[in-house]
Amino acid sequence: MIVKPQLAKLGLFDAKVPRYTSYPTAPHFSNDVGADLFGDWISGIKPGSAISLYIHVPFCRRLCWFCACRTQGTQTDNPVIAYVDVLKAELDLLAARLPKGVVLSRLHWGGGTPTLLNAQLMRELAQYILGIVPMGPDAEFSVEIDPNEIDEDRLDALAEAGMNRASIGVQDFDDEIQKTIGRIQSYDTTRDAIDMIRERGITSLNADILFGLPHQTKARMTESVQKLLSLSPDRVALYGYAHVPWMAKRQQMIPSDALPTPEQRLELFDTARRLFLWDNYAEIGIDHFAIQDDGLTRALHAGRLKRNFQGYTDDQADVLIGVGASSISRFPQGFAQNASATSAHAKAVRDGQFSTARGHLFKGQDILRARLIEALMCDFKINSAEILRDHDISAAALNDMYHSANAAFDGLLRITEDGLFIPPEARALTRMIARSFDAYDLSKAGHSSAI
Repeated sequence: MIVKPQLAKLGLFDAKVPRYTSYPTAPHFSNDVGADLFGDWISGIKPGSAISLYIHVPFCRRLCWFCACRTQGTQTDNPVIAYVDVLKAELDLLAARLPKGVVLSRLHWGGGTPTLLNAQLMRELAQYILGIVPMGPDAEFSVEIDPNEIDEDRLDALAEAGMNRASIGVQDFDDEIQKTIGRIQSYDTTRDAIDMIRERGITSLNADILFGLPHQTKARMTESVQKLLSLSPDRVALYGYAHVPWMAKRQQMIPSDALPTPEQRLELFDTARRLFLWDNYAEIGIDHFAIQDDGLTRALHAGRLKRNFQGYTDDQADVLIGVGASSISRFPQGFAQNASATSAHAKAVRDGQFSTARGHLFKGQDILRARLIEALMCDFKINSAEILRDHDISAAALNDMYHSANAAFDGLLRITEDGLFIPPEARALTRMIARSFDAYDLSKAGHSSAI
């Protein structure tokens, strides 16, 4: 078993590494991908295929201090109403390019706070989307729900529109921690929101909880996780809080001296992890947990688990189209990202064009390395037979990659005829091991702590 001194020697407590929700990661996007190429990629989607659609709503009633997402506060509905009009116009641009018969595999509304839309706006937006791209068989419609920003009318609208999975951010239930991170959300408020969701027949529930928050201790982590478990979520994302006040100015409100050390962060993660496992949740990748009959668990056992910008997924669609400011799309050819500022995004769309501002066109070994990294992040192993079958690389070159990575980690990895394996005791190092297969210059951007 690897102990803390060995983890420290290998750099776990000092490293800053990507979360690898894409490869290459977003800091390596460039202006090589623009609106015309993005439109061509949409036109090239196979007729009758299933795609995923992500709708980004970058508004919040209040700005939580811990959050590093691109969001803006609003106390009135006026900018939200105007933004929904822009989304509809952007969807019209998409409709003009989409081949016939395309359906949705996944529809996800994220943010920001998509539930700050009033019930009528929710109905209008859902009807508009599904009028352009209908839901396919066994499709999933999920929405990020803020328990402080939801009511019966809005949940009725979402349920009528076909929402069948809800995602709720918990962060932490401790009062002092909530005050310190600027996110007041009681257990009762969270429970009441979940009760309202389930009363409408929506049984699939995701929840997010954070470790590494200021004033967090193992006792407080235990209490928050136990409270969360009492709500019986189907999936839990156990994310590490990324303190990046130089990027997210609002995080300057959070006292750095109240943050746990990297060693303490590992203990907090392990405390929560043990509780989920004791409650018979399956461990999904590096930071997710799911009940035994959940789609993520089934995908894990079937070798079909994937990773995207929302984390782990069982979605098998080759295309993910992002709609809204800053949204990122993924195609077999590469990535495309909309303009981040809502004003720049709206201007482009109102001028009759996509707001694609940057992206990445796959080249060289991008697709190969993306798969190697995804395999490690999802399965903690690389299957050599799969890689040699699907990618242009020799067995000798692949083996060289394995041994180079293993050498960087004191021979802790296992290399066999079947492939490369990360043993359970070394899984805390997974993001760092994945970095060994990253060919890009990682000094270009500040990434989050490896633990």
